[in-house]
Amino acid sequence: MIHPALIRKQRIIMMLLTVLILGTIVIGVGLGDASLPYNKVFPTLFGKGNFADEFVLFSIRLPRIIITLLAGMALALSGAILQGVTRNDLAEPGIIGINSGAGLAIAVFFLFFPIEAGSFVYALPLVGFIGALFTAGLIYLCAYSKSQGLQPVKFILTGVGFSMALSGMMVVIMSSADHAKVDFIAKWIAGNIWGTDWPFIWALLPWLLVLIPFILYKANSLNIFNLNEAAAIGVGIAIEKERVTLLLAAVALAAAAVSVTGGVAFIGLLAPHIAKGLVGPRNQLFIPVAILLGGWLLLIADTIGHNIADPNGLPAGIIAAVIGAPYFIYLLLKR
Repeated sequence: MIHPALIRKQRIIMMLLTVLILGTIVIGVGLGDASLPYNKVFPTLFGKGNFADEFVLFSIRLPRIIITLLAGMALALSGAILQGVTRNDLAEPGIIGINSGAGLAIAVFFLFFPIEAGSFVYALPLVGFIGALFTAGLIYLCAYSKSQGLQPVKFILTGVGFSMALSGMMVVIMSSADHAKVDFIAKWIAGNIWGTDWPFIWALLPWLLVLIPFILYKANSLNIFNLNEAAAIGVGIAIEKERVTLLLAAVALAAAAVSVTGGVAFIGLLAPHIAKGLVGPRNQLFIPVAILLGGWLLLIADTIGHNIADPNGLPAGIIAAVIGAPYFIYLLLKR
C-alpha cells in the first residue's frame, strides 16, 4: 500500500516536470538560426502562421524536439530497468556497453549494407536491437554464475570492458569505409541527434507505446528484485524468466533511442537517481517521474548544445556527458 501523501507528491512533481518540458520546448523553438519569434509560436501551432513560420515549426523544430524527448524517456526507462534488475545503481545502457553494441550494428549496417531510403529509418531500431541484444547476452553470460546468480559488480565491469572493445572495433571499421559515411558515424558516436524528421518519430514511438505500459505493469517484479535472489524466489517470482524479460525490454528501449540520437550516455543514470531522490525507491512511483526527467534532461542538453557554438553546435551526447560524468564519479566514490 503506497501512502496517499507519496502519490500526491508524485503527481505534483510530474505536473511540474510537464510544465518544465513545455517551457523548454517553447524556449528551444525561439532559439537558433531557424527560430520562431515567441509571440508566433502558439498562433503557428494552431494553424494561424504564415508558410515560413509553419515550415520552421513543423519541419525543423518540432520533429527534433519530439524525437529528443522520446529518446530521453526511452534511455531513462532503460536505465531504471537495468538498475533494478542488476541491483546496481551504476547500471546504465551507455556505461555497460549496450549502446556500443547497438552502435556497432548500426555502423556496419549503414556503411556496408545497401538499403532503400524509405526502409532505412524503420530498420535502424531493429538493427540496433539485434546488436544490443547480442552484446547484453554476452555481458550477462560473463557476469552470471549458477551458485551466485547475476553478480552486479561483475556485470558493470564486464559491460565497461565490452563498451571499450566495441568502440575500438567501430574505429577499425570506420577506417576502411567511405569518408562521407564515416563523418556521419563519427557524429553519431558523439551523440549528435540526427533523426530529426517525422518518420524517425514514427519509428521510435511504437517501442515506447508498448514498453512503457509493460514496464509499469512489471513494477512489482522490479521491486522484488531489490531483495536478494533467495528472498525473490521465496515470494514466488520466476527470477530468471523475469530478469531476461526485463533485460530484453531495457535493451529494446536503449537500442531504439540510440538509433536516432547516437551514442548518448548518462541519461539512464541521472534520471532514475534523481527520481528516486524525489519520490522514493518504489518503482510504481519513481519510474513515471524518471521517464519525464529523462526526456527533459536530453531535451535541455540538446537545446544547450545546439545553440552554444557555431555553426553546428555541440552534440547532445557531449553536453549529457559533461553533466553526467561528474555524477557517475560521485556515485562511484560513494560506493
